Amino acid sequence: MNRWLIVLGTIIVQMGLGTIYTWSLFNQPLSDRFGWDVSSVAITFSITSFALAFATLFAGRLQERWGLQRLIRVAGVVLGLGLILSSQVTSLTLLYILAGFVVGFADGTAYITSLSNLIKWFPERKGLISGISVGAFGTGSLLFKYVNSALISAVGPAQAFMYWGIIVLVLVVAGSFLIREAVVREQAPASKEGTKQVVARHDYTVKEMLRTKEAYMLFVIFFTACMSGLYLIGIVKDIGVQLAGLDVATAANAVAMVAIFNTAGRIILGALSDKVGRMKVIAGALLVTAVAVMTLSLVPLTFGIFFACVAAVAFCFGGNITVFPAIVADYFGLKNQSKNYGVIYQGFGFGALAGSFISALLGGFHLTFIVIAVLCAVSLLLALIITPPGQGRRARQREKQMNLNPSSRAS
Repeated sequence: MNRWLIVLGTIIVQMGLGTIYTWSLFNQPLSDRFGWDVSSVAITFSITSFALAFATLFAGRLQERWGLQRLIRVAGVVLGLGLILSSQVTSLTLLYILAGFVVGFADGTAYITSLSNLIKWFPERKGLISGISVGAFGTGSLLFKYVNSALISAVGPAQAFMYWGIIVLVLVVAGSFLIREAVVREQAPASKEGTKQVVARHDYTVKEMLRTKEAYMLFVIFFTACMSGLYLIGIVKDIGVQLAGLDVATAANAVAMVAIFNTAGRIILGALSDKVGRMKVIAGALLVTAVAVMTLSLVPLTFGIFFACVAAVAFCFGGNITVFPAIVADYFGLKNQSKNYGVIYQGFGFGALAGSFISALLGGFHLTFIVIAVLCAVSLLLALIITPPGQGRRARQREKQMNLNPSSRAS
């Protein structure tokens, strides 16, 4: 089958899935309609994000049982019904269950399996193809800011849920018909040395992966990247008003800019990682993020400095979450990609919660930014020293063998 039809199907699915990132549009309208506190309504999206990450632990097993196409269709139906039924809720508890857990779990299930499958179809372009898929997810978020805003204005938040759910259901189910499940029979040949890319010599199971120190190092790096990006994205408007002294309307423009730079980072850094090496891209993104958050914390902010720092963090965050699926495939093989990346992806869920928790504990933006910068420095060091499992040991064995047999070096 033409691989690019599978790309098209995955893009359609991912765009539908990415619409959940328009949730903030519903906070105030729901608060006004039911008299709920805005912060209580906003908790819904934290539940959605956590459920999305939690679902990735089980998605690989469900794919083995049901098959990829069927799983994505079921996830699309459940996601759509979760939103449609949310139009009927009259309590926060039901909103948390339906729009939070049900929607998040269905979204995460389709997200991780469709992304991992597409990477398997393009083992020679993992970074680029991951960027296209994850970029489509971001594009869905960007486009539906306008769609859902129009729906809320026209019919109110409750009816907007119903139309949103129908649209998402159609997108995900329709896209699934173009997707075919990749079968990994053997490892792809190693990439050229000049690109500094690697291909796992062994397809690790989850248990085998968790026995390696590299899995935990990657988790720490991913957690740091997600916490820094998600925390800043969630408070960008508040930073503009409180730290940069901008008016509310001007600061709100940063929300759209974050979406644009986040999507651009996914595509550009994903493609770049195929050429210069994935951990180099991650290290560079962590360095830029650390500099940006320290600037936000310590430098008097002007309009230009504020937007430059926010754009930099959004760009790097988009790149980080794009490159990581390819890194997991490089390090642990393609065969069990959905399961293995699902474990590492828990860094996203914990990162989504950690930023707000640390901010509440420390009492503000400034100290939280410093903590993020320190974590970025630690993760940068890990990114510079990490190698694929067993690679260092194999290199030492080759060197020892060459020392014992000088004739092999001459040949």
